[in-house]
Order: sequence, then C-alpha cells, then structure tokens
Amino acid sequence: MRIAIGSDHAGLAMKDSIRDHLVKQGHDVIDAGTNTEESVDYPDYAQAVAVKVGNSDVDRGVLVCGSGIGMAMAANKVAGVRAAACYTVELARLSRQHNDSNVLSLGERLVDDALSVEIVDAWLETEFEAGRHERRVSKITKLDGGATG
Repeated sequence: MRIAIGSDHAGLAMKDSIRDHLVKQGHDVIDAGTNTEESVDYPDYAQAVAVKVGNSDVDRGVLVCGSGIGMAMAANKVAGVRAAACYTVELARLSRQHNDSNVLSLGERLVDDALSVEIVDAWLETEFEAGRHERRVSKITKLDGGATG
C-alpha cells in the first residue's frame, strides 16, 4: 500500500516510529515531514498528506501531532479526505468500517508508541463495510463538493 505520513514537531518521534514500522511491513511510505523538533505549523503537514490522499496519489495517509485533533481538522478541509483522530484500536476499526476513513490522525501526547503501531495496523487491515454506511459516506463526500462515489 502507498501511504503518506506527516507530523508537526510534537508528533515527530511517533511519526518516525510508525514510518519505520510501515516500511518494514513492505509499504511504500512517503514522508511529508517535518523532520525537525523546531516548532512548525501542523496545518502545513496535514495539507501535504491530505492533498496526496485527496488526489489519489496515495492510498492512505497518517498524521501525528500532539493530540491528533488539529491534524484531523486541517486534513478534513481537503476534498476527498475523511480523517479520523483515533486513540484506540476500536476507534480505528470503526473509522474504517463505518466511515471509510482514508487518513488516520494520532496524538503523540495521548497514545504510546506500542499502541500507536497497533492502531495503525488495525486501521490498515480493516475494510470498509459499505452497505448502509455507503449512503452516509456519500453524503459526507457531497459536503466537500467531491464526487458521489
């Protein structure tokens, strides 16, 4: 799978850990930065990843900041993106099964490294259930002016 990953300074260590894990699993990972602990603005990195997802340049995106919330909010401004901030494996699975999330956002200050890898793995392995959820996801897509899928 082709995955874009990005973080701000508060999520750098977790981003690097997840990136290395994904590469070891054989995924094609595009690291959109940051690569420094100097303070940066998370919307810039959320946009870099989200645009790649929205344009279908990659299959999925992973974002990390302090809480995961700001990154998800910024990414969701990009057409075609359904970003979910997840703090548990169950949330990650549900975001895929019911919402067909294509960007996962994590908070380094709220999730430890071991759990972050479990969350990412569960999110990548979980399929969208479609069915009754397809109609709802289609309505979300219409909100951003995208295709009705």
